[in-house]
Amino acid sequence: MTVDPSVKDASPIKGATFATIAKLAKSEAGLVLPEGKMTMVQSRLRARIRAMGLPDINAYAKYVASNDGIAERRNMISALTTNVSHFFRESHHFDILRHQVLPTLVERAASGGRVRIWSAGCSSGQEPYSIAMTLLSAAPELSHRDVLVLGSDIDPRILNAAEAGRYSEQQISGIPEPMRRDFLKPAGDGEYEVQTNVRKLVRFRELNLHRDWPMRSAFDVIFCRNVVIYFDLAAQAALWPRFHKVLAPDGWFFLGHSERISDSALKLFQSAGPTAYKPLTSTPPSVPILFDEE
Repeated sequence: MTVDPSVKDASPIKGATFATIAKLAKSEAGLVLPEGKMTMVQSRLRARIRAMGLPDINAYAKYVASNDGIAERRNMISALTTNVSHFFRESHHFDILRHQVLPTLVERAASGGRVRIWSAGCSSGQEPYSIAMTLLSAAPELSHRDVLVLGSDIDPRILNAAEAGRYSEQQISGIPEPMRRDFLKPAGDGEYEVQTNVRKLVRFRELNLHRDWPMRSAFDVIFCRNVVIYFDLAAQAALWPRFHKVLAPDGWFFLGHSERISDSALKLFQSAGPTAYKPLTSTPPSVPILFDEE
């Protein structure tokens, strides 16, 4: 199917059309789209409708729901995903990371042990880079240790931006001035680029939280902040034991400020601070590799 730049999505979205897209968004990625989001959905899918050469969103919905449109569903989810991130967002978690978590991890790394941290739903990379900056500002020698931060997201386009590691003056406003000097460099056009010493600690991977997690080893820290709010309670409930399974027995799990672990999962986690949790018990995973060192 070829691109027709003259195509314009002028037809209003129908209720049945929206229901089709909402059903696919939930089954493919766990996204919940209430009817109040109809206008937003039509706006976000406009570029995909043009790219597929289709006359309107109603035809697009029929296409992505068909066998021929299976491959396009990935692009649809990418377009519907909300990508909002900031450096050092919800700074209290980084205070916990620096003062309560890092001393043990630094000691382990110094003795040759592995340190693994996961930023689940990393968007354009600010969170995993903030984690890496926190690690290096506290213990610069970690750049020479077996320490890696995984940033994962369902949206391949936003991961490309994360890999590039370039941000505007406004986007870096949350980074303390000493860290700006140590970990950023001017990149032209008013942008700044994350320095190599930070980037070498971070790996980005595409990952759908509602599909398989091919992890090799348990994580010492998991950040999954402002992600599960887009899922319904059933989808959230299915995720808690999965996060628990890939978290080290003495690990830390951080959620966003408006998120809470459900009552049914309290047998797995205990509160350790504002939207910070520790596992009550844990079983390390034994599954194939996603997070390698290449």
